[in-house]
Amino acid sequence: MKVVVIGGGPGGYVSAIRLAQLGAEVVLIEKNKIGGTCLNVGCIPTKVLLHTAEIFRTMKKEGEELGVKAENLKLDWQTLQDRKINIVNQLVEGIETLIKSNMIKKIIGTGKFIGKNKIQVTSPDGRIETIVFDKAVIATGSRPKKVPIPRINEHGVITSTEALQLESIPKSICIIGGGVIGCEFASIYRAFGVDVTIVEALPDLIGTMDIDIVNVLKEQFTEDEISIHVNTKVEAIKASEDGLIIQVSTPNGKEEIQSEKVLLSIGRTPIVEDIGLEEIGVKIEKGAITVDRRTMQTSVENIYAVGDCNGGILLAHVASSEGVLAAESIMGKKPSVNFKAIPSGVYTKPELASVGLNELEAKTKGYQVKVGVFPLYANGKSLIMGEEKGVVKFVVDSQTDEILGMHMAGPRATDLIVEGALALRLEATIDEIISTIHGHPTIGEALHEAAHAVHSTAIHLPKY
Repeated sequence: MKVVVIGGGPGGYVSAIRLAQLGAEVVLIEKNKIGGTCLNVGCIPTKVLLHTAEIFRTMKKEGEELGVKAENLKLDWQTLQDRKINIVNQLVEGIETLIKSNMIKKIIGTGKFIGKNKIQVTSPDGRIETIVFDKAVIATGSRPKKVPIPRINEHGVITSTEALQLESIPKSICIIGGGVIGCEFASIYRAFGVDVTIVEALPDLIGTMDIDIVNVLKEQFTEDEISIHVNTKVEAIKASEDGLIIQVSTPNGKEEIQSEKVLLSIGRTPIVEDIGLEEIGVKIEKGAITVDRRTMQTSVENIYAVGDCNGGILLAHVASSEGVLAAESIMGKKPSVNFKAIPSGVYTKPELASVGLNELEAKTKGYQVKVGVFPLYANGKSLIMGEEKGVVKFVVDSQTDEILGMHMAGPRATDLIVEGALALRLEATIDEIISTIHGHPTIGEALHEAAHAVHSTAIHLPKY
């Protein structure tokens, strides 16, 4: 069977590899660099900057307390940019090796369907090639959203892509959008001494996460002197002698914010245009490709769509899992992917991580819930790391003791959330976490204590 995959991001290249493993003849079409947004201008380069920001912030604010004196501490922005590029290139080369080792044919160019079994590929030099296929997987990803704000195209208004590769660090930046991406860039640039302002139209930052862990981040942002404006709408952006003026409407009236740069961070939108979908009958609703979530099949029987382009959860690991699901469905295998527990993370300082239902969602769905909360100031390893601001929270069905969700703010939260994901996947009860021995001294002990706290039996919390 010959399968064409359009898009070489985390959805596309993973699907291509899984298809090849199952015996398909695979052609992978990518218009730019393998790895897509996540690897080249998203997840990976952002985390490179965040890692350095964490070290720089720790040395600057806590070095002497830790017994390390670093005089004349300064950031070498160009060296950091070079390191970011080197890491991205190394990972891209690794994926290229995987593609070659799986005998996948890669074509650099832009694909457009000219039939249900034909696609035309235009290379960067204008050469056109027509490929006939049996099945196709669309994995075209997404792009940053833009909003109809007057003067939005002023010089100095940037997206996350430009924010990763500025020639120099600005003195100030106003971030429009207090979601995951906006908060991560706020954490990065504030650590490097930039005056940061966040403008969010909704009532709170990162509205998809449990309020108890979001509050930990807000407390840290406030301590770091990041200015936060919620319930605030941007009316216009205009140039000034010192940069940009952002005119906003707040609950208290209209205000103006002065900033050197403005970062638009209001989410992403699927890429579905100019690839011939309407012409061959692929159904598109609300700007995204409609799929059967059990198989990733579109309204055209032999064509599938995975990742951001289908309008689901816009996370790289979800795209990869959908890529595997599509490949296994195409090749007649029973899919081995389970979407019951999808973890999400915010790589700020402190990190936030979540899986399953938060407390409000569980109550809204009709569950009678009980929660277990454990603060990290009572965890030895957190104190050693100087990261006692944080909390672990379990949301549990009070009738069955089944774990409905786990939420965490604190060091390595994005790594530790996998325990909650596995618990949800296995439909574990909170007693199964309690009865599992957790190592000492670790941050993971806090998960154990939070599980105990569901039954008010946490060992390292005073009883009142």
